[in-house]
Amino acid sequence: MIAQNRKARHDYAVIDTYEAGVALLGTEVKSLRLGRASLVDAFATVDDGEVWLRGLHIPEYSQGSWTNHEPRRTRKLLLHRGEIERLIGKIREGGLTLVPLSLYFKDGKVKCEIALARGKKAYDKRTDLAKRDADREIQRAYGRAAKGRARELR
Repeated sequence: MIAQNRKARHDYAVIDTYEAGVALLGTEVKSLRLGRASLVDAFATVDDGEVWLRGLHIPEYSQGSWTNHEPRRTRKLLLHRGEIERLIGKIREGGLTLVPLSLYFKDGKVKCEIALARGKKAYDKRTDLAKRDADREIQRAYGRAAKGRARELR
Protein backbone atom coordinates (compact mmCIF):
# COMPACT_ATOMS: atom_id res chain seq x y z
CA MET A 1 0.00 0.00 0.00
CA ILE A 2 1.47 3.33 -1.06
CA ALA A 3 -1.33 5.76 -0.22
CA GLN A 4 -4.91 5.54 0.93
CA ASN A 5 -7.78 8.04 0.77
CA ARG A 6 -9.45 7.40 4.13
CA LYS A 7 -11.71 10.41 3.86
CA ALA A 8 -13.27 9.11 0.64
CA ARG A 9 -15.29 6.37 2.37
CA HIS A 10 -16.46 8.96 4.89
CA ASP A 11 -17.54 11.54 2.31
CA TYR A 12 -18.88 9.17 -0.36
CA ALA A 13 -21.11 6.11 -0.53
CA VAL A 14 -19.11 3.61 -2.60
CA ILE A 15 -21.24 1.85 -5.22
CA ASP A 16 -18.64 -0.06 -7.23
CA THR A 17 -14.83 -0.35 -7.27
CA TYR A 18 -12.39 -0.85 -10.13
CA GLU A 19 -8.68 -1.62 -10.26
CA ALA A 20 -6.83 0.49 -12.80
CA GLY A 21 -3.24 0.71 -13.89
CA VAL A 22 -1.58 4.13 -13.85
CA ALA A 23 0.62 5.48 -16.66
CA LEU A 24 3.66 6.94 -14.86
CA LEU A 25 7.11 8.30 -15.58
CA GLY A 26 10.26 6.67 -14.18
CA THR A 27 10.91 9.23 -11.47
CA GLU A 28 7.28 8.95 -10.32
CA VAL A 29 7.65 5.21 -9.77
CA LYS A 30 10.90 5.75 -7.84
CA SER A 31 9.22 8.35 -5.65
CA LEU A 32 6.29 5.97 -5.05
CA ARG A 33 8.68 3.19 -4.04
CA LEU A 34 9.80 5.51 -1.25
CA GLY A 35 6.14 5.55 -0.13
CA ARG A 36 5.49 9.19 -0.88
CA ALA A 37 2.11 10.10 -2.39
CA SER A 38 -1.09 11.88 -1.40
CA LEU A 39 -4.62 11.11 -2.61
CA VAL A 40 -6.25 13.86 -0.52
CA ASP A 41 -7.43 16.13 -3.38
CA ALA A 42 -7.42 13.49 -6.11
CA PHE A 43 -10.37 12.66 -8.37
CA ALA A 44 -10.88 10.94 -11.71
CA THR A 45 -12.59 12.20 -14.84
CA VAL A 46 -13.61 10.66 -18.15
CA ASP A 47 -12.55 12.75 -21.16
CA ASP A 48 -12.87 11.59 -24.78
CA GLY A 49 -13.26 7.94 -23.78
CA GLU A 50 -10.20 7.93 -21.49
CA VAL A 51 -10.04 8.03 -17.70
CA TRP A 52 -7.69 10.59 -16.13
CA LEU A 53 -6.51 10.91 -12.54
CA ARG A 54 -6.23 14.53 -11.45
CA GLY A 55 -4.89 16.08 -8.27
CA LEU A 56 -2.73 13.11 -7.21
CA HIS A 57 0.40 14.48 -5.56
CA ILE A 58 3.61 12.51 -6.12
CA PRO A 59 6.56 14.59 -4.87
CA GLU A 60 9.64 14.96 -7.06
CA TYR A 61 12.27 12.25 -6.74
CA SER A 62 15.21 13.63 -4.75
CA GLN A 63 17.82 11.85 -6.92
CA GLY A 64 16.16 12.93 -10.18
CA SER A 65 17.78 15.49 -12.43
CA TRP A 66 16.21 17.33 -15.35
CA THR A 67 14.08 14.23 -15.97
CA ASN A 68 11.97 14.89 -12.84
CA HIS A 69 8.19 15.10 -13.15
CA GLU A 70 5.60 17.68 -12.13
CA PRO A 71 4.15 16.70 -8.73
CA ARG A 72 0.46 17.27 -9.62
CA ARG A 73 0.33 16.43 -13.32
CA THR A 74 -2.67 14.65 -14.85
CA ARG A 75 -2.10 10.89 -15.13
CA LYS A 76 -3.89 8.41 -17.36
CA LEU A 77 -5.68 5.44 -15.80
CA LEU A 78 -5.55 2.20 -17.73
CA LEU A 79 -8.88 0.35 -17.89
CA HIS A 80 -10.51 -2.03 -20.36
CA ARG A 81 -12.76 -0.44 -22.99
CA GLY A 82 -15.84 -2.18 -21.56
CA GLU A 83 -15.14 -0.85 -18.07
CA ILE A 84 -14.73 2.69 -19.41
CA GLU A 85 -18.02 2.45 -21.33
CA ARG A 86 -19.79 1.18 -18.19
CA LEU A 87 -18.32 4.07 -16.16
CA ILE A 88 -19.39 6.63 -18.75
CA GLY A 89 -22.95 5.28 -18.70
CA LYS A 90 -23.20 5.32 -14.91
CA ILE A 91 -21.67 8.79 -14.55
CA ARG A 92 -24.12 10.21 -17.11
CA GLU A 93 -27.03 8.88 -15.02
CA GLY A 94 -26.15 11.67 -12.63
CA GLY A 95 -24.99 12.20 -9.11
CA LEU A 96 -22.03 9.80 -9.38
CA THR A 97 -18.32 10.55 -9.41
CA LEU A 98 -15.02 8.67 -9.62
CA VAL A 99 -12.94 8.78 -6.45
CA PRO A 100 -9.53 7.12 -5.96
CA LEU A 101 -9.48 5.00 -2.80
CA SER A 102 -5.93 3.66 -2.73
CA LEU A 103 -2.65 3.43 -4.59
CA TYR A 104 -0.57 0.26 -4.34
CA PHE A 105 1.94 -2.03 -6.04
CA LYS A 106 0.75 -5.31 -7.57
CA ASP A 107 3.27 -7.54 -9.34
CA GLY A 108 5.67 -4.61 -9.61
CA LYS A 109 3.12 -2.32 -11.26
CA VAL A 110 1.34 0.66 -9.70
CA LYS A 111 -2.41 0.16 -9.41
CA CYS A 112 -5.12 2.57 -8.33
CA GLU A 113 -8.39 1.43 -6.82
CA ILE A 114 -11.08 3.84 -7.99
CA ALA A 115 -14.66 3.87 -6.82
CA LEU A 116 -17.88 4.88 -8.49
CA ALA A 117 -19.42 6.84 -5.64
CA ARG A 118 -22.26 9.13 -4.62
CA GLY A 119 -21.65 12.03 -2.23
CA LYS A 120 -23.08 11.67 1.28
CA LYS A 121 -25.13 14.26 3.09
CA ALA A 122 -24.26 15.27 6.67
CA TYR A 123 -27.02 13.14 8.17
CA ASP A 124 -25.79 10.08 6.23
CA LYS A 125 -22.35 10.56 7.76
CA ARG A 126 -23.81 10.79 11.28
CA THR A 127 -25.84 7.62 10.70
CA ASP A 128 -22.74 5.75 9.52
CA LEU A 129 -20.76 6.87 12.58
CA ALA A 130 -23.55 5.76 14.94
CA LYS A 131 -23.81 2.37 13.20
CA ARG A 132 -20.06 1.84 13.38
CA ASP A 133 -20.01 2.69 17.10
CA ALA A 134 -22.90 0.28 17.76
CA ASP A 135 -21.16 -2.52 15.81
CA ARG A 136 -17.94 -1.90 17.75
CA GLU A 137 -19.81 -2.16 21.07
CA ILE A 138 -21.48 -5.41 19.97
CA GLN A 139 -18.10 -6.90 19.05
CA ARG A 140 -16.71 -5.92 22.46
CA ALA A 141 -19.64 -7.61 24.20
CA TYR A 142 -19.11 -10.79 22.15
CA GLY A 143 -15.41 -10.74 23.01
CA ARG A 144 -16.13 -10.41 26.72
CA ALA A 145 -18.71 -13.22 26.54
CA ALA A 146 -16.24 -15.48 24.73
CA LYS A 147 -13.67 -14.92 27.47
CA GLY A 148 -16.19 -15.95 30.15
CA ARG A 149 -16.90 -12.49 31.45
CA ALA A 150 -20.56 -12.56 30.46
CA ARG A 151 -21.72 -12.08 34.05
CA GLU A 152 -19.98 -8.67 34.08
CA LEU A 153 -22.42 -7.50 31.45
CA ARG A 154 -25.47 -8.00 33.71
